[in-house]
Formats: sequence, C-alpha cells, structure tokens
Amino acid sequence: MMHPYPGEIEVQMQRYYESLSEKDCRRYAAIEAVKLGYGGQAYIRRLLGCHHETLQLGLRELEDETALGQERIRQPGGGRKSAFETIVGLDEAFLRVLERHTAGSPMDESVKWTNLKRHEIAGLLGNEGIEVSVTVVDQLLEKYNFRKRKAVKTLATGENQYRNEQFETIDQLKHSYQTAGNPVMSMDTKKKN
Repeated sequence: MMHPYPGEIEVQMQRYYESLSEKDCRRYAAIEAVKLGYGGQAYIRRLLGCHHETLQLGLRELEDETALGQERIRQPGGGRKSAFETIVGLDEAFLRVLERHTAGSPMDESVKWTNLKRHEIAGLLGNEGIEVSVTVVDQLLEKYNFRKRKAVKTLATGENQYRNEQFETIDQLKHSYQTAGNPVMSMDTKKKN
C-alpha cells in the first residue's frame, strides 16, 4: 500500500523538480515512482505534473547504462527549430519591409538603423504573411548589423551675426538654379569630431 508524502515534503519535491533540466526531471520522477511501488507512478505524475510518456522514458533510462551516461539533455536534433530554418523567405521579407525605413551614417556605410520599433517590424512582417516574435526581429536586426539609435538633444551653440545672411544666400542660389532649369539638392555636410 502506497503512502503519500506529507504536504511540506510534496512542496519541496515540486520546487526541486522545477529546478531540474528536462532530462533530470524525468529521471527524478522515475526514481520517486519506483521508490513508492504500486500506485507510485500515478501519484508522482499528479504531484509533479509530468506526462505518462515522460515518466516511462525516465523509467527506461534508469535501466539503460548508456542513457545514464549521456550528457545531452535532448537527443541530437531535438528541440524547436530556429525561425531561420523553418520560415521560407524570412530574410528577404525582412529586408523588403525595412527597405523604405532604413537610414545610415554618411561617414560609415556599415552603420545603419531603422525608425521602426521591433513590434512594428513584426507587424509589417505579419502583413507579408510571416508571423514572428520580437525576439526573431532582434535576431534579424543583429544579423543585418542594424544598430539602435537614440535621439540626441543638444543645445544651440549660440547666435551668429551672419546666420540669417547665409540662409538668404542659399535661398537666392536655389532660386537662380531653379529658374535656369537646374536641379537643387540639399545636403547636410557637417561632420562631428
């Protein structure tokens, strides 16, 4: 006849079980079930919340010297596959989504960023039929060397007596080029040291 553990021991067992790896969980549950004898498996499954198949695998592993010596938690190839392996066209869709939302440093072409937030990128990918989490978006941003960019607030460096004059000169030049049918392009050429 199986006798259940006292309540405080059950709580300790549950806390310990939760701290173990997947492999150690099933083996611990199996040892406890064997110790209790008849009715032990059902009791341990209820107490620890483990599945019947998990407990059976743990029981088989206790009998297998090779399995006990195994260091891996899962079999080779086990676990969830990466989104990069399972979602066809993920990289192309990501680059297509960011195509019109990418900016970069004029001084270093390898430095680029986007004005979109992670959840906005995930939403735009969803519109393309690709559902991903913001974690995958983070991985994509890192893969394609996008950096986080923060708005920097700086104080004005003061007034210059020729400030208005330079803008009037630019406006006159712009007007004369446009009148002559020439294109006008605006460019900020200041360089931070």
